[in-house]
Amino acid sequence: MPSKWNLGTIGLKVATTLGFLFIHIPLFIIIMYAFSTDEKTFQFPLPGFTLKWFGVAWERNDIWEAIILSSQVATISTIMAIILGTLACLAVYRSKFFGREVISFLVILPIALPGIVTGISLRSAMSLFGIPFSTWTIVIAHATFCIVTVYNNVLARLRRSSHSMVEASMDLGANPWQTFRFVILPNIATALLAGGMLSFALSFDEVIVTTFTAGQQSTVPIWMLTEFIRPRQRPVTNVVAVFVILVTTLPILAAYYLTKEDEGGKK
Repeated sequence: MPSKWNLGTIGLKVATTLGFLFIHIPLFIIIMYAFSTDEKTFQFPLPGFTLKWFGVAWERNDIWEAIILSSQVATISTIMAIILGTLACLAVYRSKFFGREVISFLVILPIALPGIVTGISLRSAMSLFGIPFSTWTIVIAHATFCIVTVYNNVLARLRRSSHSMVEASMDLGANPWQTFRFVILPNIATALLAGGMLSFALSFDEVIVTTFTAGQQSTVPIWMLTEFIRPRQRPVTNVVAVFVILVTTLPILAAYYLTKEDEGGKK
């Protein structure tokens, strides 16, 4: 029996390691080739190492325009998601009404649907109402799924919080706004921050929904998709990919440690 358990443990470790490598080796390849002297192909071993492509990327105005647009869209989408996601969560969590579970399902649905379905639906709706494609159409599209991350984080935090503190605040004469500001908000602050960081990361690197709602504008993922098919642009595209990896990974790590530390403090 012990030998069988040992074999099972080893097999699980091997499978976990292989899965980890399968997911992360492509990222390491992109990072590695951002420093390659090769201009067209993916040669291995690398013919040489250089920082040239970082300088080339720094001087490209089209890259800066894409970064600025992606940053603006991600920031506004995150703010909208924090406000609307929190309000929706508070309404669903505290209120008892017919169809509450249906509304909760509809809030979560955009992130569960395939991106192409969401993108086609939003494009059709915008075309139907004659809304011209602009930065705001991208923001609206991104907010639909960014709300979900905030909603889920805040809802999970509220379910772990004691409602007796809210009742005590009301008994002591606090009005609803004071109760929210001094009791509820401090309890959900880290959940809001974590949800906001995840929303920013999701919005910054989103490509499928953006393709259907951006019109002629190019966010960073769309720029990368366009440039990657051009062989001479691959080194610069790899540099931009490294930037995107950093921008999307750091908020996710921060959100993870925020929620982890908060859960540790609750125990």
